[in-house]
Amino acid sequence: MTDTITTTAPTKPDKRHSKADEARRRLLRSIAVGGLVTCAALAGLLHHRLAPGAPRLRPPGALDEDAFLASCIKCGQCVQVCPVEAVKLADLTDGIGNGVPWIDPRAQACDFSCDATQCILACPTGALSHLIDKKEQVRMGVAKVVEPDACLARQGRGYKGPARGGGFRGVLRYPEIDRWRAKPVAGHPYDLALCDLCVRQCPIEGAIALEPVSSDPGDRRRTPKVTAACVGCGVCEMMCPADPVAIRIEVTPTGREPGGTPA
Repeated sequence: MTDTITTTAPTKPDKRHSKADEARRRLLRSIAVGGLVTCAALAGLLHHRLAPGAPRLRPPGALDEDAFLASCIKCGQCVQVCPVEAVKLADLTDGIGNGVPWIDPRAQACDFSCDATQCILACPTGALSHLIDKKEQVRMGVAKVVEPDACLARQGRGYKGPARGGGFRGVLRYPEIDRWRAKPVAGHPYDLALCDLCVRQCPIEGAIALEPVSSDPGDRRRTPKVTAACVGCGVCEMMCPADPVAIRIEVTPTGREPGGTPA
């Protein structure tokens, strides 16, 4: 007697069901990713509205913050054309401002070596404009002495060496050396009897000056005085050798303090 072995052919998967399942999984993944992106955007908007923190210094000619955020398409053209590479794009920590251009003047100021036009001309949406408030001068903010006790001039002290030390990577246009091409700050040492770097390197004529602290002719101390010509480029903040930095750029909607007077 012989045993009969019965074999069962393997069941072929239903291709229609497999394709439907895969399409369903793709749809669910898309919904999940879309939901996460939407939640992140809403969280960023809420953060921007309720806890904006310190405002970012925008490139020259930026519209007021809300209009700027609405107009900027995050194309990065202003980043590409900046001759001193001062403009960079914000990261995810900025919420709704993620990918929007800004400037950290302490690391690299906008020294107006291109006369503040290249980024504006490159902007395709008008988020950066020469026509802000119909003013002739493009403004970014206004300089303000925030740590007067740290200011070397107010202490009557001089300064010797590179403004920010040999390891500083920022660059600056030195007109007496090259009108158009910026040079490394670390390669330009100073020997000053009285520190006046914020005045000496300011690219805007008459924007800042040193004034006597007292009426005593023998008093060497001087204090920085910001004038209405200040455009908030940030060179004074970048070049200040004090730690903590004595002068910073204050960001305001029009580059001015309320009432139209400089800080």
